Amino acid sequence: MGGSLAALGSERGIGMKSRRLKKTGVLAVLLMISTGISAHHGTSAYDTTKMTTVKGTVTDFQFNNPHVIISVETKDDKGKVEIWTSEANSPNVLTRHGWDRDIIKKGDQITIIGNRPKNGAKTLRLQKVVLANGQELDPNSLQD
Repeated sequence: MGGSLAALGSERGIGMKSRRLKKTGVLAVLLMISTGISAHHGTSAYDTTKMTTVKGTVTDFQFNNPHVIISVETKDDKGKVEIWTSEANSPNVLTRHGWDRDIIKKGDQITIIGNRPKNGAKTLRLQKVVLANGQELDPNSLQD
């Protein structure tokens, strides 16, 4: 019987190690997920010291999760057509800020203002939209 008690104790040790290993694995996965989410919503890819302003014609307005996307066609200083894309908060957040899916339409003349990525892409982290009538839409703070 003494031998079986030793075997039982040995099995318990293995079981405890296995559970500890599983818990460590789950914790590691959760940390990786949370780090990825944090990086996704970070600003390190953007030059937050400068604002870029682009005026043009809306070619696309996607009021969908996870982020609202506005694409604008404009011309550079040489007359070459460029497409700029801006990314805003989620529709849920923007709705609380007074936006809706009909506030911007394809063909509208708008100005988008935001932070450009450090890699120089024609993309903006949206800070403000100015409609043709002068109405300003702020995706980051609630309207008064």
